[in-house]
Parts: sequence; structure tokens; C-alpha cells
Amino acid sequence: MPRSLRVKPDCLDRVKLALNRNGFRSQRSLAEEVGLSLATVSNFLTGKPVDYAVFDELCRSLALDWREIANLDFEVLSQTKNQNSETIAERDSNADAFPSYPSGAVPLGSPFYLERFPLEERVYEEIGKPGALLRIKAPREMGKTSLLLRAIDFAKRLGYRTVSLNLEQVDQSILSDLHQFLRWVCANAARQLELPPQLDDYWDDDLGSKISCTSYVQDYLLKEITAPIVLAFDEVNQIFEYPQLAKDFLPLLRSWYEEAKTLLGWQKLRLVVVHSTEIYVPLQLNQSPFNVGLPVQLSGFSLEEVQQLARRYGIDWSDGQEARQLMDIVGGHPALIHTALYHLSRGDVTLAQVLGTAPTATGIYDRHLQRHWATMHEQPELAQALNTIISAAEPVSLAPIVAHKLSSLGLIERSGDKVMAGCELYRRYFFQG
Repeated sequence: MPRSLRVKPDCLDRVKLALNRNGFRSQRSLAEEVGLSLATVSNFLTGKPVDYAVFDELCRSLALDWREIANLDFEVLSQTKNQNSETIAERDSNADAFPSYPSGAVPLGSPFYLERFPLEERVYEEIGKPGALLRIKAPREMGKTSLLLRAIDFAKRLGYRTVSLNLEQVDQSILSDLHQFLRWVCANAARQLELPPQLDDYWDDDLGSKISCTSYVQDYLLKEITAPIVLAFDEVNQIFEYPQLAKDFLPLLRSWYEEAKTLLGWQKLRLVVVHSTEIYVPLQLNQSPFNVGLPVQLSGFSLEEVQQLARRYGIDWSDGQEARQLMDIVGGHPALIHTALYHLSRGDVTLAQVLGTAPTATGIYDRHLQRHWATMHEQPELAQALNTIISAAEPVSLAPIVAHKLSSLGLIERSGDKVMAGCELYRRYFFQG
């Protein structure tokens, strides 16, 4: 199975006629129907390469036989150009036949990334705006980093320079010290932009760390790099555990965003903030970066999206019955859906086995559940709160910080100002535990 395909040049008119013949008034209407971005549909209709699974899905929607319109010569040429040996070609063929185990972010170019139309388009559009601030929020394993990867890739294709800092990688000793943390940010930004650090040239203890950091970004990074710069912070919720650092650093990000309104140089900066939960460190309204910019809230998959993803794994759930049965247990949780479809596509288990053993040590979710159990063991106050939730017949109220932490783990869902178990899987597992 090839990784990507494109329409033959002499078949493009045929494809465009099929668009109208099948009742699609525009490219956008087709994109909305199949749940893909407008850019992806446009690439397909103009003969540019798209993922194999996407190509096949669009051909189905347009009642076309993909074998008749696919430019297979392009695929052969691409493989010859990009692969160095028959061994690599064989390895890639096997990888396509059996998808990799779903863990972490979905790689760029993967047919198993489910585009969430029109969310991606809004993200890409915002990245292109001078001085933009983009806020991506969702619990763990909901697709935040996968979306961030694509936003950064889009920025690179625009010719922008990018810096991506994952705050989970910061030492605790650095998080405990604003001075060290801001120097860590600047040093890593310079490294990713391939610039000499030169921190001491811009750091002034008399002015303080925040002004020194601001000067470094304004007078060094933004002046040395002629292209716009995307500065992305992933897992920002890590600093919520360090209230003093959060109270200093988050208003600093807000101040950079505000500078772009009056200073041309700062308009080259695009900020992206990715976090798992709402901030529970008190900030003044005019200092918080969480009430400005474009908010992007990721939610679980819908029934239609689960069916679409199943097709990409080679599973026909067109009647929706099997998809509903799985969602009755795991909801629309992306990571749990991917895990089930991966095992089903390989024939490791049947759907009945997945459903019957889901909350047990012999089920496919054992590793996922054990990880949560370890967290509950380390933080008894969270375990006690979770037990209250799963034992209640209706949504309950929790202390804000506890609710935020459980929400960031994805173990609960909000219902107004109250919370309930994130899905039936968690209710069954922790109830019997």
C-alpha cells in the first residue's frame, strides 16, 4: 500500500466533474462531508499528493475507482527518490500494512491523523497573523501535540522559523527559579534558531530577568531572524505547580502579545500556548494570556469521526453499531479509540473481547489504566476525589485545584460547574479497584 497518491493530470477534469455530479457545490462542501481540511481536498483536486487513505476516501465520496485515476508512476518515482535501498522500501511497505502502535503524537504525514475540520484551518489562519497568540487546550492524549506538530509544519511551509519548547523537559530546579527558567527559554530558542546563545550580552541583573528576557527576544532573536518566528510552549500546565513562576512568566507572555499591537518588530512573533487544563494560579485579568488570542478546545471524537478513523485502519464500521459499542465504553477519547482500532486492524482481538476485558489486567487498556492508577497512588487526594465521583449517581462538585488536576489527566468531564467520570472505562476500573 503506497503512502501517498495524486490524481493523474489527464484525470483532473474527470475528478472535478465528479464533484458536481455527486452533489457537491464546492470544494468546501466536499471537505465538510468527509471531515477533511479544505487544503487537503484542494490538493487532491489539483493533482497534488495526499495520503493514500485520504485519496481512497475522497474517491469513494466521488464514486471514482482510485486505480483508474491514481498516478502510480508518481508513487514509484517518489519511492525511488526518497529511499536508499530495497531494504528500506520493504520496511516501509510492512509499516504501511501494519500501522505503528499508537503512542504519543501522530506523526506528520500519517494516514491515521484525523483532521478536525474546520479546526485546523482556523489554526493555520491564525498562525499567519502578525503578533498572533494561539491557545490549544485539552486533557492529556486528546491530540494537542499532534495538532501543534501540524501548526509548526504549516508555519515552516510559510517560510517561518519555529521554536518548540516542551515544559515537561525542564528540570524541577529550573522551574523553581524564574531567572534560570527564562535563561533556559532563551538558550533553547537560540539553539533551535541556530544562533549563538549570547545570553550574557543581554542579561542585566539590575533590570531583572523579565526585562532581560524581553530584551533578548526583541533585540536579538527578532532582529537576527528576518522571517516571522513561531514560539510554541507545550505542556504549559507544568508551571501551574510553581505558582510564583506562573505569576511572573504568564504575564510576560501576555506583555509580548500586547507589544505587537504597537511595535512593528513584535508583530513577527507568533505565540502558541498548549496546556492540559485551566490555570488555577490567580492572575489579574489584564495579565493573563488565557483570555486573549484564539482559543482552541479539543474534544473527543464524534461517532462519524470514529467511523472515518476505522476506515483508515481498514475496518468497515459503516453501520455505526460497532463504533457505538466502543464509544459506550471509552467515549470519544482519541488515544483509547486509536488503541482499539490498532489491535482490531491487526486481528489481535475481536471487538467483543475488547469490550469484555477493557477494565481488566488482560485487556488492551491495562498499560493506560495502570499509569493512571500509579498517579492516584502517588496523590491520595486525587484518588479520594475520583472515588467520590465514580460512586455518585450524578455529577458532583470538587475543589477547583483537584478538579483541574483530574481534568488534565482526562479522567473526568465537566458538566456545568460539576464533574463526572470521563468514560465508562474509568468508572468500571476504579470502582472495582
